[in-house]
Amino acid sequence: MALSRPDLHAAVDAEILARGVEAGRSSADTSPSDPDVDRSASVAAATARAVAACVWQAGQPSGRPADWAGFGHVVPVLAASPGAGASVTAATVADALQISGRSVLMIDTADPSRSGLSRASAVDGPQVPGPHPAIRIRFSWRAQALLARAETTLPVLAPGMLPPPPFWRPGPRKIDVTVVDIGHDPWRVGAHPLLGAGAWLRGGKPAPIPILAVRPSTPSLAHAEQVLARFETWNRVDAVTLPVQLVVVGARRWPATVTATAGIRVQKLLDSAIFLRPDPELAAHGVTAGVTPPRVRSAVLPMLRRLELLSTDKPSRLRTPGPKDQAREKGGRSHDRPHHRGMADPATGPSIT
Repeated sequence: MALSRPDLHAAVDAEILARGVEAGRSSADTSPSDPDVDRSASVAAATARAVAACVWQAGQPSGRPADWAGFGHVVPVLAASPGAGASVTAATVADALQISGRSVLMIDTADPSRSGLSRASAVDGPQVPGPHPAIRIRFSWRAQALLARAETTLPVLAPGMLPPPPFWRPGPRKIDVTVVDIGHDPWRVGAHPLLGAGAWLRGGKPAPIPILAVRPSTPSLAHAEQVLARFETWNRVDAVTLPVQLVVVGARRWPATVTATAGIRVQKLLDSAIFLRPDPELAAHGVTAGVTPPRVRSAVLPMLRRLELLSTDKPSRLRTPGPKDQAREKGGRSHDRPHHRGMADPATGPSIT
C-alpha cells in the first residue's frame, strides 16, 4: 500500500477543500491573483492533512474489540439510499426509548450543513473539545435525551475528520442506549469502517445493533443489497456488525412485487421489517425539536423489545405532547423545554464553552 491510512484520508479531505477553493475562484466576480489562490489551496490542503492525521491517531483501532460499556447499547442507523430516512428512524427510536424511561444519547455524524438532525433540539448546549482544536462536539437536549453533534471552524467537516467514539461520551452521565445517525454514506464508511462514522459499527461488548432504513421501493432495496454486500467483507473478519433490522420509512406495507426484487442479503431481513407509517408533519418538516408523533413511535416498540432494548413496558417519564404543544411547535416554540434537566452540564471535559 503506497499511502498510509492517515495520508489516504488526508488526501481525500484535502481534495474536498481544494475543490472548494477552486470553485470559489471560478464563481467570484473578482478573483484574487493566481499566487494568492495557490497559497489558499496549499493552506487548505495542509490544514486538512494535519486535521485528518490528528483524528486518525486519536481513533486508531487497538485491534481489540471495542468497549461500548460507557455508551450502553449502541444502535447505529444507516440509510440504504439518500433520503431513505435514517434521521427520522434515529429520532423515532431515540424518542421511543426516552419516553419509556431509558437514558438516551443521540449522535449525529453528518456534515453540519447536511444533517437531518440540525433542528432536533430547541436550544444549543455547550461544546467540549474534540481530537483537534478546530473540531468540537456540541451537546444539547432533545427532551430528556442528549444530542451530540460535531462542529468545526474549518470550511468543511470531511468524513475523515469525524471524532472517534471516545470523544462522544457525555462525562459521568449513565447512558442506557446510544443511537447513532450514520445516514447515507455507505461507500465511504465501507471503504474503512473502523474510522470515521463506521467506527460505530465496530464489534465489541456489548455488540452494536445496526439498523438499515429503506424506502418502500425497488431502487431502495437494490441500494440496501449493495450496502450489505459492501460491509460483508468486513464482517467476515469480525471488524463490523452487519445490520440486524430493516426499517421501512413512509409506508404501512410493502407495495406489490417490490419484495420480489430483493437480493439474497436483504431477503434475510424482510420478515422482521417494521414500517414507519407516513406522517404529514415529518414529511413536510423533517425532525424538529418536538418528539416524534405517537403513532410513528408505536411502530418501533415491538422491535425495541425484540432487540432487548426495552425489556418491559414502563410508565412514561416524559409527557407525551398534546394539541397545545403541537400548536406551539408549529409556531416555532418547542414543547420539550420544560424537560431540559441538568442543561448546565450535560457533558464534562476541559474548556467547555
